[in-house]
Amino acid sequence: MTNSNPWTSRRSVVRSQRTAQASRRTVRIALAANALVTMTKLAGGLMSGSAAMLAEAAHSMADTANQMFLLVSIKLASREPTPAQPFGYGRMRFLWTFIAAIAMFLAGAIFAIGYGTYQLTVGESSTGYLVAYATLAIALVAEGLSWVRAVRQTRGEAAQANLPLLRYVRETRDPNVKMVLFEDTAALAGLAIAFAGILADQLSGASVFDPAASIGVGLLLVGVAGWMAHDTSELLIGAAARPAEREALERTLEEFDEVDNVLELLTMVLDPNSLLVAARVDFAAGLEDEQVERASEQIDRRMRDVVPDVTEVFLDATTTPPDGRRGRGDSGNHRSQRNGSPK
Repeated sequence: MTNSNPWTSRRSVVRSQRTAQASRRTVRIALAANALVTMTKLAGGLMSGSAAMLAEAAHSMADTANQMFLLVSIKLASREPTPAQPFGYGRMRFLWTFIAAIAMFLAGAIFAIGYGTYQLTVGESSTGYLVAYATLAIALVAEGLSWVRAVRQTRGEAAQANLPLLRYVRETRDPNVKMVLFEDTAALAGLAIAFAGILADQLSGASVFDPAASIGVGLLLVGVAGWMAHDTSELLIGAAARPAEREALERTLEEFDEVDNVLELLTMVLDPNSLLVAARVDFAAGLEDEQVERASEQIDRRMRDVVPDVTEVFLDATTTPPDGRRGRGDSGNHRSQRNGSPK
């Protein structure tokens, strides 16, 4: 697809639109599951009087709002580029994930910790244990289905990237899949904490374990919020490609006989599935302009083959004069920039 506007590029947008569909499906499934679970936990918490169950309702409410933020981010990220945003709006997905991590998770955490602390001081105990256990069972089924979906998609993407699952989770740039996977894992852990607190209260007759479980759920939310905020903040401010990708791109440049030296190789993430590559390359002495141009085109195509997420390639191609001498500040007798066409 060609772009008639010389001030913008559609390559990153086109690739983002092609790869966002799976993430959108995963987020929608998680949204439906969390909406159902929120209402179930809230009803169960009010009927049983369990602080831990109400904390889990706040947890699921935060997850539900978060999924809505993620769906909005996918929509905003697919907008056409403008001269003011020449590479599109792909980083909107990082921005809204960061906002969700801070606002939604911490809001849920404040309620869970605050209400648990209040219940500890009041000393009231939960009595509707049967209702609480039934609610936990329903929530486990719904959260488990969403978690299985997230794991299945993540495992498939890890296989495509030829990476182990855990390493891919750490390194993936897709905040939607990572957020849903972390949310669902934290939700299952929260259910386990709530179950332990309610069961301990029932067996001991005390009224401290259930509120303590509420505080534990809140602390879990704080941990997830901090982890996701840290991950997305690095992408938001312009992270580089993964180390393996950078090494592959450098090897690709060095494989060309026309290239004497890779002087500089810079990469930057434009969106979860788009990378910008800028390289300053010293070409072999004596090459004609046409040879440099042809080699640049081949390098452009080869980089996209080696790292499929590469959408923007800019080469600063220099050649050393036959006598090997350069003046101060002179980068050579030929300078060109290539920005290849989309696949």
